[in-house]
Amino acid sequence: MNGREFFLQAIYFVIYVGLQMVFVRNLVVFDVAFCFVYVAFILLLPLETDTVLLLLLSLITGLLVDSFYDTAGIHAAACVLMGYLRPWVIRIITPRGGYDQNLRISLDHMGTEWFFSYSLILIVFHHLALFLIEASQWSLVPLALLKTLCSSVFTWIMLVIIQYLFYRRR
Repeated sequence: MNGREFFLQAIYFVIYVGLQMVFVRNLVVFDVAFCFVYVAFILLLPLETDTVLLLLLSLITGLLVDSFYDTAGIHAAACVLMGYLRPWVIRIITPRGGYDQNLRISLDHMGTEWFFSYSLILIVFHHLALFLIEASQWSLVPLALLKTLCSSVFTWIMLVIIQYLFYRRR
C-alpha cells in the first residue's frame, strides 16, 4: 500500500467509524435489525492488503467500536473473524483469470454478483459471531440467529446504497 492509498484508507476509516458512531448507532428496526456500517471499511480494503495488516486493522476497528458501544471486545472479535475469513472468501470467489493488481473492491469494479456474494458472506459471518458472543447462553441462540439474519440484511442493504451513492463511476 503506497502513501496515497494509505491516506485514502485512513479517511475511509474515519468516515465509516464516524458514521457508525454518530448516525447509525441508534438506527435499529424492531430491536432485531441493527446496522453496522463500519464493516464496510474492512470489506473495501484493497485486494492486495497484507494479512497481518488486515487483521491489525480489523482489531483496531473493532476495539474502537467497542469503546463507543461499551462492549467488552465483542466487535473486535467479530471484526478479526471477518478479517481472517476475508482472504478465504476472496480466494473462493476469484474468477479463473484472477484480478488486476490495483483493482479496488467496490460494486462498480467487481460486478454485482461478485460484490453481493462477497459482502453478504462476510457480513453474515461478522454478525453471527457478534450476536452469538452477545447471547452467551443457549436459550438466547434463536434470538441471536434472528438478529443475525435481520441485521445482515439491513447492513448489506445500507452498504449497497452507499456503493450506489458514492462509489459509482461518473
